[in-house]
Amino acid sequence: MVQLTSQLLNKYHKGHVVIRMALAGHKEANRPFYRIVAAFNKRARDGKYIEQLGTYDPLPNIHNEKLVSFNFDRIKHWIGCGAHTTKPVAKLLGLAGFFPLHPMTITEAERCRARMEHEAATDTKTEQPEPAEA
Repeated sequence: MVQLTSQLLNKYHKGHVVIRMALAGHKEANRPFYRIVAAFNKRARDGKYIEQLGTYDPLPNIHNEKLVSFNFDRIKHWIGCGAHTTKPVAKLLGLAGFFPLHPMTITEAERCRARMEHEAATDTKTEQPEPAEA
């Protein structure tokens, strides 16, 4: 089935087909919400897409979680058809365990950890009361 789909796409688009899995915005003011979609690479980010493969809500909920949902069967299908992933989708799939972790994800985590340690060190220095003179 995968080979048949890629052959049909190549024939229909004269062999220059690149499908990408990307984040597509959802039209709601002041509320970021993204669909993970399979789309032709020449389409706009929020334009027409072939199929929705998941969702991503970057705002934390009351439990401080960013919600992501994937349809892994369809993602496997589109990767088998030759679809490419964009960096944000590759990062999300890496965090989900579908791909290896993206190198920038590890770098950002190390920077965040170093920043937290630095802030904790400066907070402990400023919180220590000075000894009173007798």
